Amino acid sequence: MPRLRRLLRWALIASAGLALLAAIGLGTLYVVLSSRLPEVESLREVEMQEPLYVYSADGRLMAVFGENRRYPVAIEQVPERLRQAFIAIEDARFYEHGGVDYKGVARAVWLLATTDGKRVPGGSTITQQVARQFFLSPEYSYQRKLAEMLLARKMERALSKDEILALYLNKSFFGNRSYGVAAAAEYYYGKKLEDLSLDEMASLAGIPKFPSSGNPISNPERARIRRDYILDRMAELGFVSAAEAAAAKAVPMHAAPHEPPVQVSAPYVAEMVRQEMIARYGPEAVTRGYQVTTTILPDLQAAADKAVRDGLHLYDHRHGWHGVERQAEVAADADDATLAKALAGTPSQAELLPAIVAGTATDGSARVVLADASSVTLPASAARWTGKNPAALLKRGDVVRVRRGEKEGEFLLDQVPRGQSALVSLDANNGALRALVGGYSFAGNKFNRATQARRQPGSSFKPFVYSAAFEKGFNPASIVLDAPVVFRDRRGNTWSPQNDGGGFKGPMRLREALVQSRNLVSVRLLDAIGVNFARTYIAQFGFDEAELPPNLSMSLGTASLTPLSIARGYAVFANGGSRVTPWFIDEVRDRNGELLFKEDPAVACRSCGAIAANGTAPSQPQVVDGFNFGAAAPASPPAQTPSSEAVVADAKPAAPPPSGKVAPRAIDERSAYQLVSMMRDVVQRGTGTAAKVLEREDVGGKTGSTNDHRDAWFSGFGGPLATTVWVGRDDFQSLGYREYGGKAALPIWIDYMRVALKDQPIAANEPPAGMVRVYVDNAGHMSTEGGGLAEYVKVEDLERMRNNLDFLGPEQSDEEAFDIF
Repeated sequence: MPRLRRLLRWALIASAGLALLAAIGLGTLYVVLSSRLPEVESLREVEMQEPLYVYSADGRLMAVFGENRRYPVAIEQVPERLRQAFIAIEDARFYEHGGVDYKGVARAVWLLATTDGKRVPGGSTITQQVARQFFLSPEYSYQRKLAEMLLARKMERALSKDEILALYLNKSFFGNRSYGVAAAAEYYYGKKLEDLSLDEMASLAGIPKFPSSGNPISNPERARIRRDYILDRMAELGFVSAAEAAAAKAVPMHAAPHEPPVQVSAPYVAEMVRQEMIARYGPEAVTRGYQVTTTILPDLQAAADKAVRDGLHLYDHRHGWHGVERQAEVAADADDATLAKALAGTPSQAELLPAIVAGTATDGSARVVLADASSVTLPASAARWTGKNPAALLKRGDVVRVRRGEKEGEFLLDQVPRGQSALVSLDANNGALRALVGGYSFAGNKFNRATQARRQPGSSFKPFVYSAAFEKGFNPASIVLDAPVVFRDRRGNTWSPQNDGGGFKGPMRLREALVQSRNLVSVRLLDAIGVNFARTYIAQFGFDEAELPPNLSMSLGTASLTPLSIARGYAVFANGGSRVTPWFIDEVRDRNGELLFKEDPAVACRSCGAIAANGTAPSQPQVVDGFNFGAAAPASPPAQTPSSEAVVADAKPAAPPPSGKVAPRAIDERSAYQLVSMMRDVVQRGTGTAAKVLEREDVGGKTGSTNDHRDAWFSGFGGPLATTVWVGRDDFQSLGYREYGGKAALPIWIDYMRVALKDQPIAANEPPAGMVRVYVDNAGHMSTEGGGLAEYVKVEDLERMRNNLDFLGPEQSDEEAFDIF
């Protein structure tokens, strides 16, 4: 007996010792883990990752950027039954426990002891899941579990139950890049939380357990079983009646992908915004919920997209069918579903859908299968533009493009154009980007030709050369010789520029030379004023002087420039001579709607810096892209006061913009007036006459084409807009015979401007102060009393016009040719 007592005593002592050691160990572990646990108070200010939202000027959604979909909501915005659905499946005693449900823990421990499973259900409350989501790794270990429980206890002391539940609902992953219950509701059902039905709420509550393999799209049957279980639990807990649960269980699974409702399609602009936001705010710009409002006008953007696509199709159809995209290997007995698999990875481009030919018929029709395995028939008339029927062009296995016709259910055969195009439209008065298209299809090619492609503008560059000449004393009535000329460099190489189509017209006024786009007049004009002066002067339009060729070829538009820079240059003419800076981000707000940035653009002011009363132009600082080149030399005053018969434009008072921020002056307002007048004539009776269809007297511009028809341009203005259109091929191949700017680019410009100028008032072009109305006959003789064509010239040019015919002189012989390099 004494021996038994001793054994019992030692057993008790050993047990007590082990218990003490266990307590010490647990206490040490508690102290160690507690010291490493983060401060849960930070959860009050936690910022959930949210995508970047891009909106048009009127607040319509243009794009959403970010790897994750998430729309954080306050707990008050979550319907009570939706909260109850999550509580029913995840943590029925959520509002009763203190962060750890010890009954659930005991049940989990029992399952671990009585089963072979290493992971058992139960034991994790909603609070513990939040702790794991925000602070812990996903590894499964007892140490992590203890840390999770300790964190849950701390969270319960620091946060309310509703705050914890809100964190859970906003943080949980619901599959398909959707984080948070609001994003899940939008993606799976296209609804706001308050619009969800009971069966949809239960379906959403079942997703976080198996977000990838058990969501209602990837596995609707598994999701249905879990939904029905949740509804039974809600009825069991008294959240809904048995009848409500039964009715919800009877609803078929109907989840489907719902992308954010993009209301304005402007992918090239949206990508510009994304890149600019990252440049300003760093990589986190796409995860902090910024809301960016752009300057894009939806109606104008839609018109630009349609004009570019229609114009490229029109150009492409002129050059005929250029074959199928590729030939797919398909078995003779392959069904439509199998055929459709051959289209995997072939995206739609604009309105063109990829299709694979299933077969042809003797009546000329062809049956094709689309990417969704649906089958459509192309009738014999579906390829009328090719001059043949589909059966003559296609065979089984060909991958082609089709588009919907105007009739219900009609499909037509088409092709992705080989040509590309860019369109840029700016508010000429402040530089705001109103519409931009960087190519035929962003899905097909993300290269933004409007801002990144450097192409030669050809004759559309001539107005800049003319403007430089007008600064040197030339005017629209000046006569320049259109005749052959040869230039030789130091090495003996000669350059003989030619007019398009050949031929020479002798002495002609500059107005007519621009209207008819005479190359030799532009070359002689640049030669007369000097290349160096012209480069410095033209840089004031916003070009980099280094981009401009240091030789006479610049007069023919050989500089490599972007469509955006050309549009910016034409805005100077349209706004009366001010250089505006293009911009497209109007404002940036944070996730809470607080304003972070608001653009304050410099605005053109026609009367600011007007001509002085004595006819001299005030000295203007020559500032180019932030670099001050010093004051420009003032224009010389006239030798004598104009005669009483001359009509002098009245001076108008300056009218600074309301913001007070005035755009820097690039050129004399009077030169801008003269060029606008001349480019309006280009539309009325020159190379741009097709634009007369717009029936607006304020429309003007200039066509442009380059050697071998590699580039076609039309740049111009109307109303408040300056718009440039370029058409060409990315591989620099020729567009084809006689594909001039007036044929390939101008129709796109017209289609866009027809919409853009609707209901816009006619822009006036009144002569500014310091100009004189004179009359010039065909020989160049000037009169102030009539008897010729009226022109407005600068007052300081009047006396020189009285004494000169502005003729540059006879043609130089080849021996007298001089160095232009």
